[in-house]
Amino acid sequence: MTNGPRDADGPGAGIPAVSSAILAMSRHLEVRDVLKTIVASARELLDAEYAALGVPDDHGGFAQFVVDGVSEEQWKAIGPLPRQHGVLAAMLHNATPERLADVRTDPRFGGWPAAHPDMSDFIGMPVADGDEILGALFLANKRCPKPAGGCGFTAEDERLLGILAQHAAIALTNARLYERSRELTIAGERARLAHELHDAVAQKLFSLRLTAQAATALVDRDPARAKGELQQVAALAAEAADELRAAVVELRPAALDEDGLVATLRSQAQVLDRAHHARVTFEARGVRALPASQEEALLRVAQEALHNALRHARAGRVEVTLVRHGQGALLRVADDGRGFDTRAVRRAGRHLGLVSMRDRASGVGGRLTVESEPGKGTAVEMEVPGG
Repeated sequence: MTNGPRDADGPGAGIPAVSSAILAMSRHLEVRDVLKTIVASARELLDAEYAALGVPDDHGGFAQFVVDGVSEEQWKAIGPLPRQHGVLAAMLHNATPERLADVRTDPRFGGWPAAHPDMSDFIGMPVADGDEILGALFLANKRCPKPAGGCGFTAEDERLLGILAQHAAIALTNARLYERSRELTIAGERARLAHELHDAVAQKLFSLRLTAQAATALVDRDPARAKGELQQVAALAAEAADELRAAVVELRPAALDEDGLVATLRSQAQVLDRAHHARVTFEARGVRALPASQEEALLRVAQEALHNALRHARAGRVEVTLVRHGQGALLRVADDGRGFDTRAVRRAGRHLGLVSMRDRASGVGGRLTVESEPGKGTAVEMEVPGG
């Protein structure tokens, strides 16, 4: 890297380095890997001491914030992720590049956490896909002699970083699409597995019932054979229990265990919102942790109701809400789709999974209600008591 200003080097200056960075980004499919490669590439391209990339969430913070040039120990000492404020917020809200001689003198600057490295000259670049701002790149402390009162980062640096940001948006969008596709594939695989496990357990229970009936008929006239049949009943019951345990282990989503119900529902709503034409939203208010069985049942009912709204109801909008209700919670999945006649629920119920949803609700001491009219959408509500 040259240490002096590069504006006079011509329009092709730095392009080979940008090309190398783009190739590096394109080698990865995982979002986290793409983010790390973007940050490292930007820091190397502009010969900066520090670089970061922030991906905003919908709550004034960052869903992901990746840094380069800061050790793991330093990063842990810095503390929680930054909020969207000051110079960081400017690029996320205005989609405007920033190049500052000393970020500390900017009126928007709000100070560093105690363990944060000191930074002076600064350049920031939004990463956007059309009108959607996916994130922002931040670089500080260019390794070069600084002009008196000026910024070490040049107009040429800004141009090159802009090119990198455009390709970073493509790489990040592709990685997100890949991960969403994989999530949908996993969801489909889970559904297939659930069907197979249901069939396997149903078969075992049917055999168990027949064997128990045979044992009952033999108790009086052939006790020895009846004893053998009862031993078979015990074996079949053990096999059915194993199948059910497998169902719990295989079908309970890892995200529910790791992230909790609210985060899992929010994530699934975001995935479905991007995968379908319908607008899918999620809102949670005051929900606290629930017994695992109730969280599992709420998630399954939400998934079934979402499937109905998106696949059968031809909905244009689906709203998922989860709110605290006494010691428990109330889930509501409402769509503006074509609806159905609830008086024909016996005919439509099994097709729409309503029987399964009611079984899940009652199985955890909850209650399920369904409101719908032809042409007026459907609302599915599930209430659970908590623990």
